[in-house]
Amino acid sequence: MATQPAPQVFNPGIPMKREWGTAFRALGRLLANGDDTEQVFRIMRALNGDATQKSYRKLLTMPNGGRIAFQHVEMAERLGDRAWIEGFAEGTVGAAYRNFLDSTGYSADGLVAVSMAEGAFQNADIQHPYAWMGRRERDIHDLWHVITGYQADEHLGEACLVAFSYAQTGGLGWGFIGMGAALKSIRITRKLDFFKAVIEGYRHGKAAQWLHGEDYETLLAEPLDQVRKRLNIGDPVRYRKAQASLEAAGLKGI
Repeated sequence: MATQPAPQVFNPGIPMKREWGTAFRALGRLLANGDDTEQVFRIMRALNGDATQKSYRKLLTMPNGGRIAFQHVEMAERLGDRAWIEGFAEGTVGAAYRNFLDSTGYSADGLVAVSMAEGAFQNADIQHPYAWMGRRERDIHDLWHVITGYQADEHLGEACLVAFSYAQTGGLGWGFIGMGAALKSIRITRKLDFFKAVIEGYRHGKAAQWLHGEDYETLLAEPLDQVRKRLNIGDPVRYRKAQASLEAAGLKGI
């Protein structure tokens, strides 16, 4: 009787091979339905390669990075603690995040659930430093919306933030999504406003301090305007122009 090969055990320490076919299929579904967030995680898994490993190693070189990595706080748990979120004073990042949750109906737990869809972000809960870093990147995504000013409940805001994220992390999946959305916008709108806003997002990501190096439990208590200044978060001028252009055309998304 033939011996069945042992099932392959997922090891976050081994960079994932890029799967372009999977990425293109997922991008097609995402561009057809910009609210299909599961496809984002499929693209991340297909294209990001060793980006998470590189981010973790970079974190260890940051002033507080070793402590942050050693404590390995699960940000989804912290951000899902409504009592904790309620404690932040007005004007802080935490208060802005609280307003974000209330206005969008989003939640940290909801993002986790979507990420665990079949073919998307399985094995993310494994006990491994790189897996923790991947969870951290996922869980602070909405905080980056708050910090950058890019709205999460519109396609333009998401496209700008993924371009920003590509500049910050080097994760090819982020750039793939941003460019796909930017090119589609030209076909839909016959204008370059959306495209230019996405490019602006990338440039702002390059110019900003490395957001992965932040202690988010501390940052949430800081005034939002001071955080933006400290981290060199650019004013999204082209983003607002593109918002106005889409609104004038009666378009919420592309």
